[in-house]
Amino acid sequence: MDVRRDPHSGEILARGGDSEAHSILERAGLVAVTRVHETYHRAPTGLADKDEDRLATNAVARLRANGYYVECDEVFDTDARPSSDLPLGSSVAHLAERIGQAVTTDEAAEALTELTAAHDGVLAALEEVLTATADFYDGLGHAADPNIARRLRYLADQPLRLIRTDLADTRNQLADRHAPHPGRSICSADVPATERERSAVCACPPPPRVLPAPPPPVAAGRRL
Repeated sequence: MDVRRDPHSGEILARGGDSEAHSILERAGLVAVTRVHETYHRAPTGLADKDEDRLATNAVARLRANGYYVECDEVFDTDARPSSDLPLGSSVAHLAERIGQAVTTDEAAEALTELTAAHDGVLAALEEVLTATADFYDGLGHAADPNIARRLRYLADQPLRLIRTDLADTRNQLADRHAPHPGRSICSADVPATERERSAVCACPPPPRVLPAPPPPVAAGRRL
């Protein structure tokens, strides 16, 4: 990866890396810019040079702490390796892993419940975030801010509510079925006592079956 001050525009620009690196850059305070052939990151507008340098140095430190190889301007070079908590999104993404490993409708429904729970599910919390952000925009004072607030409330009231309703119905249907998934059922490979060919080996050994576990820590090692 590359973090430098562009010699032509004077902007702080971070280029390269995968989607995880992009998330790290965003958490470091940089802003994503999506073009046809690449996504890069820049410092927010309106900052003093020293503040831009601080953001870039922080970005370099965070990337290297997560194993990325980073080339940068000398002023951004640092030996700091800040620790970071597991992103909240990783916990939500872990639900996809649980559903991917589910072998019964009950297991899939249990994972979906974390999204659809009426009081403290992920989607209920997302609605609170949208509403709180709308309330924040209401008092910012720019002419366009009330329109942004209304848009955020619309997203919470219409598209998000539709997703919550459909996903809750899906979860309830799965919870009522109590059935194994035909493509994921586990074969025990047991041979009945009455089976004449006792040496027979089942051609479909059971797939690896692991219980849901916390998301693994970030792998060590340098990444480009």
